[in-house]
Amino acid sequence: MSIRHGMLALLSAGPRYGYQLKQEFEASTGATWPLNIGQVYTTLSRMERDGLVEPGGADDQGRSVYTITEAGREDLERWFSTPVGQSDRPRDELVIKLAMAVAAQDTDVARVILTQRTATMRALQDLTRAKRAHTGGLAQRLVLDSTIFKAEAEQRWLDHCEAVLKEKA
Repeated sequence: MSIRHGMLALLSAGPRYGYQLKQEFEASTGATWPLNIGQVYTTLSRMERDGLVEPGGADDQGRSVYTITEAGREDLERWFSTPVGQSDRPRDELVIKLAMAVAAQDTDVARVILTQRTATMRALQDLTRAKRAHTGGLAQRLVLDSTIFKAEAEQRWLDHCEAVLKEKA
């Protein structure tokens, strides 16, 4: 996901000022993607240059607000209607680490897997507790659920890796 599209999505609900966009972006992503305020204003400047947003005057406290333009709405709609491809996602460091552990000499791959399994299980327990205590909005809940599903899938994949190692031993 690009910060640009996240900000356009927030602006589609109405005018926002920079710090408000930062706060709402972080809240919507369950604080999994913190933004630097400078990054927010740089992105707003680029979007203004590209005709996706325009200055919308000031709010009642004098803060400069931005509004989404028709071109911004069209760009946002294109983004929402385009699936995210597997190749568009960042590299998975764990997959690379295990591949390199297998390729390296004198590495206890089973120990690498066990270390990761322990950390993932601890994270899964923390996430489950967080889900039980969740009082935020729907966006935060969906992010939390996704993180839990990824941790569960990681545990299954680690089980698979362990089985393949035993098979090849």
